[in-house]
Amino acid sequence: MQHFMLRETETHSWLDLPMKRNSRLSLALHTLGHMAGDPERMRTSAEIAAHNGTNPVVVRRVLGMLREAGLLESEKGHSGGWRLAKPPNSITLADVYMALGERLFQQEAGSKNMDCSVEHELFDRVSSVMGDLEAVLIERLSSTSIAEVADSAD
Repeated sequence: MQHFMLRETETHSWLDLPMKRNSRLSLALHTLGHMAGDPERMRTSAEIAAHNGTNPVVVRRVLGMLREAGLLESEKGHSGGWRLAKPPNSITLADVYMALGERLFQQEAGSKNMDCSVEHELFDRVSSVMGDLEAVLIERLSSTSIAEVADSAD
């Protein structure tokens, strides 16, 4: 197993860190970051897919979840596509995270062996810690809007 250590003089982007990137979250945040720069412009699934190096079907699935959460709206037809449903300064990174049903820790059904007190105790303690971490993550993500991300990128 590789360990990643940063020297104080080194700078790295979050993409350099040895963590699994969630492709749905990355796609959603990247797309909304661009949409924040021109919120009224309609973008097709094909255009978004080409920009993100993915398939339009994947784009429609992910953006459909954001539409259901009220973050995006879509129109069908020749001049249709996707655009923000709200002002970019009112959409936080946490809104996107939550709309996609993201979680740091997924409890697997039937994963607890209720007959084993050690496993039960470990599960409860780890679940508690992960719940606390999730709350901090959502709080931190809530402090940044997609408009701020777009403004910083300019």
